[in-house]
Amino acid sequence: MDNRTLLSSFGKWLAPICTKMFTNAVAECQQDKYTKKLTTIAYLKLFLLAQLQGCEGLRYIADDVLCEDLQRELGLTSISATQLSRKHKQVDPET
Repeated sequence: MDNRTLLSSFGKWLAPICTKMFTNAVAECQQDKYTKKLTTIAYLKLFLLAQLQGCEGLRYIADDVLCEDLQRELGLTSISATQLSRKHKQVDPET
């Protein structure tokens, strides 16, 4: 399976998950209050894709963001492993 097929299938797989209820919950707990680049929804999509692909670390996940199709899906141009690590620490698993 090529990368383009994976991303279009991934978008269809995410469609029922990424609902208004999720974005409302993020807004309610102000998860993205001071976020400039890596929003919680982009973070969720990125880590779901990483899980599907079996990525072994944050550097591999950050390297995936260099793919133009993924950049369009997430609304990112680049991301570093450090930024991913910081976002990991900020996300409250209880909400």
